Amino acid sequence: MQGISENSLGWVIRYRTSELLKGWWQPGILLAALIFSIPVLTIASFLLQPSGDVWQHLVDTVLTDYLINSALLTLGVGLGTLSIGVTCAWLTSLCQFPGKKLFIWALLLPLAMPAYIIAYTYTGMFDFAGPVQTLIRDWTGWGYGDYYFPEVRSLGGAIVMLSLVLYPYVYLLARAAFLEQSVCVIEVSRTLGCNAWSSFYRVALPLARPAIVAGLSLALMETLADYGTVSYFGLGVFTTGIFRTWFGLGDSAAAAKLAAILLLFVFTLIVIERWSRNRAQYHHTTNRYRQLPQFQLTGFRALIAFVACLLPLLFGFLLPASQLGLWALDTYTVMVDASFIRLTLNTILLGLSTAVLAVLLALFFAYGKRVLASKLVFASVRVVATGYAVPGTIIAVGVIIPLAWFDNTLDAYMRDQFEISTGLLLSGTLFAVMFAYLVRFLAVSIQSVESGLAKIRLSMDEAARSMGYKPAETLFRIHLPLMKGSVLTALLIVFVDVMKELPATLILRPFNFNTLAVRAFELASDERLADSSTAALMIVAVGLLPVILLSKSIASSRAGS
Repeated sequence: MQGISENSLGWVIRYRTSELLKGWWQPGILLAALIFSIPVLTIASFLLQPSGDVWQHLVDTVLTDYLINSALLTLGVGLGTLSIGVTCAWLTSLCQFPGKKLFIWALLLPLAMPAYIIAYTYTGMFDFAGPVQTLIRDWTGWGYGDYYFPEVRSLGGAIVMLSLVLYPYVYLLARAAFLEQSVCVIEVSRTLGCNAWSSFYRVALPLARPAIVAGLSLALMETLADYGTVSYFGLGVFTTGIFRTWFGLGDSAAAAKLAAILLLFVFTLIVIERWSRNRAQYHHTTNRYRQLPQFQLTGFRALIAFVACLLPLLFGFLLPASQLGLWALDTYTVMVDASFIRLTLNTILLGLSTAVLAVLLALFFAYGKRVLASKLVFASVRVVATGYAVPGTIIAVGVIIPLAWFDNTLDAYMRDQFEISTGLLLSGTLFAVMFAYLVRFLAVSIQSVESGLAKIRLSMDEAARSMGYKPAETLFRIHLPLMKGSVLTALLIVFVDVMKELPATLILRPFNFNTLAVRAFELASDERLADSSTAALMIVAVGLLPVILLSKSIASSRAGS
């Protein structure tokens, strides 16, 4: 190798690795991307199919309501999450006030509370027969109709419930953006006469706009994907319409058309988020990093900041978690039995199996993208990574249609040729459930794994190849130990997301198979709110671990820290 420079040697090694991987890794990535895009392609194809009588009935009666309610819900949650998330992110990033250290991580706790669970809890607390209104009537002697109390089961109630649990998406990314900003621009704004409010509004907020829009897009996608909250409140939106059309009217084609329209909503949000990031990119102009200035708040201003951070934490986590705990203490002797343990095991095994598969697939996609300089591979990985933006209802419909077609076609062939019935091999099994989960949550694991791989220099790959390691050996024997933190994070987040997922599980689960999320939903739908608390509390408790990991990562997100 004498006479060959180090750069030339590295290029030769990368070239040989790339040629080796192209033999099987690149076709594997393309095939896997095609398989995981089948549900979305299936739904999109229904936009081109002719309409039937059921679809025309939906257009004439409820489609307008679905459009208006979905738009109003999205607008309301957008305003709620934006105001709460950005305000709390600014206060905990650049202001000093009592309780700040606690709020920095505690404001992420509502992320562990599924929206449908908080909806059940507040309905039980504030409904006409709940303890709050009962106490009002006992104190005042009023009866029904003698006083006004906001209706929990309403569009406004759904906006409040979703805003309380989804604002952490905005808070998380906005705070990270504020922490990464340069001290220089803030100090310059101060020398030009800007006070704390002016520095925030005229400098920090515009610089953080791409991150804020990205967090807002995630919150709105989750809003469009929600089924448990809007179903329990009896709202006519696309997710409830898909269920009613599928199970009530028995028309899968009309349900798929509704899902296709909802898919257009989601892709519109994706385009807006991409446009925002492409149009506004900001970079550090210095390698010197100092502690960000802290605006000292005292007196009334400190009280306002404390209350502003306390209210979303109180109503988004502390109050509903306390109510769930009280209900669980009253009902656990009846509800925690062999069937509850079986439900918990079902949920844990399903979550762990899906999380392990998701991490393995993420390693396959991310490492292939790292070593293959191919635009086609990059595009394929990006297509797979858009699954998180697609609601579980749409994915479930997109999964069940092709799998049912495959099962029915195979069964008909086996009956004709061999007089044997194969039954449901794929649809109506755990395979369908796990496949839908992977389509929905694979993006989460890919993002975490890619962030871990990005911290490992390419020279490590070159050194491993020069020592005779094959690409797979390099990944599992060298890279994996170095990025075990990112892999563990991906595993935990996918596991918790699977535990909380409701609509896909409701549509695809096998007979006599339940999870904690489905059980909590069924009991709450039967107005057995206290009985549903044990299942709900278990979901929330498990969800706290990834939240703690996120709070630690955001605290160290500032460059140079």
